[in-house]
Amino acid sequence: MTETASLRALALVCSLKPSPAPSSSDLMARQVLDELGKHGVTGDVVRVVDHDVRPGVEVDMGDGDAWPAIRERMMAADILVFSTPTWVGHMSSVAQRVLERLDGELSETDDSGRPLVTGKVAVVAVVGNEDGAHKIVADAFQALDDIGFTIPAQGSTYWNDQAMGGTDYRELEETPEAVASTTATLAENAAHLARALRAAPYPGR
Repeated sequence: MTETASLRALALVCSLKPSPAPSSSDLMARQVLDELGKHGVTGDVVRVVDHDVRPGVEVDMGDGDAWPAIRERMMAADILVFSTPTWVGHMSSVAQRVLERLDGELSETDDSGRPLVTGKVAVVAVVGNEDGAHKIVADAFQALDDIGFTIPAQGSTYWNDQAMGGTDYRELEETPEAVASTTATLAENAAHLARALRAAPYPGR
């Protein structure tokens, strides 16, 4: 570990499978957190489907909405890990709902009019036994950038099974070297960027 200032990460796992069902998206998110841990980052995992996150684009939809509590944990973190499976070539419906709820951050601004998430780093992890990872990453990064997160260089990692395959990422005997290397680079760059933004925040208007 070359950098010592303490940082925190929150992984939002957008699996369709409630806990305790095994989840490849959960596994990859934890692998990202493990790599972040090598750079002084501690982290937690929230499997979103375990919580009653209501549809909407506000930070609190009321009536027992679980998003505000998740949001509070996100606001306490420096790095957001957005992890989703691939279904019919797209991110999961849970992932789409998370992005819709994050849209509410555009109305939550500081004295300079910037979203409160400005200065936080976001990375994306995608798994699936079908193609679609590049499009999912592109869509997620566009949304996260619009909302105010900062994206590090090579800030995504993914795994796809072979065409028409049926293997889950969690069923592999070991993590493919290319995936492990990509995840390590993501973590190193994300930790570096989060630490740099903490030391030198974006200027206000």
